Amino acid sequence: ATIAKVARSQAPVYVAGESGVGKELVSRLIHELGPRSAAPFVPVNCGAIPSELMESEFFGHRKGSFTGAHADKEGLFQAADGGTLFLDEVAELPLHMQVKLLRVIQEKAVRPIGARAEVAVDVRILSATHKNLARLVDLGSFRQDLFYRINVIELRVPPLRERRVDIVAWLRRLQQRWAEERGQATPPFSLEPEAVEALVRAPLVENLRTLDRLAHSLGASNATTTVEQLPPYLFGNGQTAG
Repeated sequence: ATIAKVARSQAPVYVAGESGVGKELVSRLIHELGPRSAAPFVPVNCGAIPSELMESEFFGHRKGSFTGAHADKEGLFQAADGGTLFLDEVAELPLHMQVKLLRVIQEKAVRPIGARAEVAVDVRILSATHKNLARLVDLGSFRQDLFYRINVIELRVPPLRERRVDIVAWLRRLQQRWAEERGQATPPFSLEPEAVEALVRAPLVENLRTLDRLAHSLGASNATTTVEQLPPYLFGNGQTAG
């Protein structure tokens, strides 16, 4: 219900939550349920782009603007024009890019490297990180003005330990996805009731990512898993469900 309400707005949304809770999934839902659903949803992991390539990746460049620029290149903002740009792990942006990003958000325009004029862009910004962004502002490693620009609406995604009812629902979704990928009418794996109960009680430190890992391992077995067969990593410290 909160996601649907947020989706109707055009304001920037900051999605906060632990690693693996589904921040990108939430962001995709915000996009899909909003008025920009027919336009592109462009996700980018800010921590995966080398610092020296960031400006070109985000804003694009013109042919000949630097060594290796053999053709015009569209940036991520232009690719998301009319739609949504999802900045995952936004805390990883270096300070020099934070300044440039702030200006783009304010001016709603980008200047590709080597271009003489700016290019107008209409993009809704969604951002996320597993880090405490407010704490990084206090430490001086994230700009306060940018924080306020991207954090107009804050949406916290709780970890699975705070919404254990979702564990079974997510497992069923994974079963269905595996069946669809294989063209099967029934899921390729299942769990005995005792195994499901143990899974609901498990720490699941990596949240949905842990369940994805489990589904991949169970999908290869094509069998019904007992509580004793659940992998130790679900429970931490080498323990098992027993």
